[in-house]
Amino acid sequence: MQQNKINILSTRPLNKSLVHEAKAVGISIDELSFIDTEPIQDIATQQEIEQAYLQSSTVVFTSMNAVDAVLAWQDGQQPDWVIYCMGNTTKLLLKENFGEHSVAGTASSAAELAELIAEESDIDEVIFFCGEQRRDELPAILRSKGIEVHEIIVYETIHTPHKVSKDYHAILFYSPSAVSSFFSNNKVPAQTILFAIGNTTAKTIQQYCNNTIIIGKEPGKEELVRQAMDYFT
Repeated sequence: MQQNKINILSTRPLNKSLVHEAKAVGISIDELSFIDTEPIQDIATQQEIEQAYLQSSTVVFTSMNAVDAVLAWQDGQQPDWVIYCMGNTTKLLLKENFGEHSVAGTASSAAELAELIAEESDIDEVIFFCGEQRRDELPAILRSKGIEVHEIIVYETIHTPHKVSKDYHAILFYSPSAVSSFFSNNKVPAQTILFAIGNTTAKTIQQYCNNTIIIGKEPGKEELVRQAMDYFT
């Protein structure tokens, strides 16, 4: 490694302008995906999504992948939904497609989002669009508060592990699945700093190594990259 250049691995693709911005301050970012997601496109799932579009519902999204999978069947419809979601990018995508006032609430973790929904006294049922590896916090908390959760699994996560031969000053992780995929094929030097987008991702990293972990202050991929840039500059 050159002493004057910081090498970072992002386990998801990034906006090119962000990579150039990092380069300008002496930080080289490699991008390599360790997971892929695919929308589930069988007839049963399609019918469940189409049926949901026709209902007045409280709807929950915890990932952009779920939003993309549901948008595939939108066909110009503007459903009567009150939407709750996790993360800024997800919120922007929802507002862009369902209208500026479509999102009633956001949070930076699934547990916080569940508490926010539970605080609304008139919600007794929600539709939760999710992936097949979704975590238990949100449905468990809502059910414990007497709120019925109708889960519709709209995408699946596929591990795409790679062998990494280069040593990095830092590696950025954005999901527990990407952590599992990465460590299925790699070990990290003790001095590498690992950045995690949230607590769940950080806990998954702890199962594989004892390296220093820095958790994102704000939800969002770009925010985590900027935090890593600030750390090294």
